[in-house]
Amino acid sequence: MTVRLTSARQREVWRVLRRSGLRGLAQRAARVAYQRLGASDLDGLLDLDHLTDSRGLNLASPQQRPAPGTPLTVGWICTPPGRGSGGHTTLFRMVEGMEAAGHTCVLYIHDVFSGELVRHERVIRENWPGMRAEVRAVASGLAPLDAYVASGWETAHVLASHATLPTRRLYFIQDFEPWFYPAGAHYVLAEDTYRFGFRSITVGPMLADLLRDRFGVEARVAEFGCDTDIYRLTNPAPRTGVVFYAKRDSARRGFMLGVLALREFHRRHPEHQIHIFGDPTVTMPFPATNHGVISPAKLSELYNQCASGIAISLTNLSLVPDEMLACGVIPVVSESAYAKTSMDNPYVRWASPAARGLADALSGAVQPGRPFPAAVAASIRSTPWDAAKRATRETIEDEVYGPQ
Repeated sequence: MTVRLTSARQREVWRVLRRSGLRGLAQRAARVAYQRLGASDLDGLLDLDHLTDSRGLNLASPQQRPAPGTPLTVGWICTPPGRGSGGHTTLFRMVEGMEAAGHTCVLYIHDVFSGELVRHERVIRENWPGMRAEVRAVASGLAPLDAYVASGWETAHVLASHATLPTRRLYFIQDFEPWFYPAGAHYVLAEDTYRFGFRSITVGPMLADLLRDRFGVEARVAEFGCDTDIYRLTNPAPRTGVVFYAKRDSARRGFMLGVLALREFHRRHPEHQIHIFGDPTVTMPFPATNHGVISPAKLSELYNQCASGIAISLTNLSLVPDEMLACGVIPVVSESAYAKTSMDNPYVRWASPAARGLADALSGAVQPGRPFPAAVAASIRSTPWDAAKRATRETIEDEVYGPQ
């Protein structure tokens, strides 16, 4: 098929080529195809058969409880994991904690794109080798296990849609997920999951406070941990340079806010090298070194080169501030009244989640007289992930065995 371009269209093509190159032209073409093919539907693809409504929800539960101390079999419903997924890593730590206590765990993969289960299992075995759980597909049905744990709003709908399944239901919550979306159907569906009546466990107190204030839900808090075997101080010398997790496809990471803040920071401090990581395709409108997707060990090495960094997470406090602190980096964290309940470290610089506020805080963190990296690293809270594992295990056991 021959495509004929009008003279006006030809001039537009040349303008794009001159301004943005072949990559920019290809992006424009992909955008047109994306719109004409309705590909935006894939961004929020849902399985309609697994959506439910909190109103009139009647969930079956087992008629009898096992004796305390009886080994349990627990199902964990999650979306397909990808290499380096922080949310899956935290969830799978909890699975390992249950297995270490003598319980059996089964992972149920909810894949709306009907991917091959063998591929998902290979990713899991290669990247989380410490977890022994059997891997099954939600599409094959949910067995009548002692308990199930939903790990996100879509999987909470999956669990609620199996209303006649006699089991105990829990909800492991790592973000206030309605904030993933603008006001609309996905926001409403995500928010409704907090009304399902599942026993809730939140990562950090911020989410527990939100659930209590907005929905009257009391949740058990699994405190943040930090992998100090990986993230640790190796360079105690004074440093220059800043770092940013540049994840543009995750709205909660505030990518554009970080870009604007770093542009202003570079204008003020051109002598400081800027490092970004998380997405190898990102280019910045100022000099910056893109490290792409890197392993935790390499990330620790990068942190140990930097004086400060931006840690934006708008739906819950993330693991990044603790990991930066452990490496002697002063984190600039987006401020919220709820987030401050999760972290009281004196070296954290809280900033309004706007470009100038972040740039001001970042500038302050690299000024002469700033704390030495060794002092920053020594301030890290020493909470291991064992505490979160214990809180999760105890909550599941209490839900299944009943109050003791």
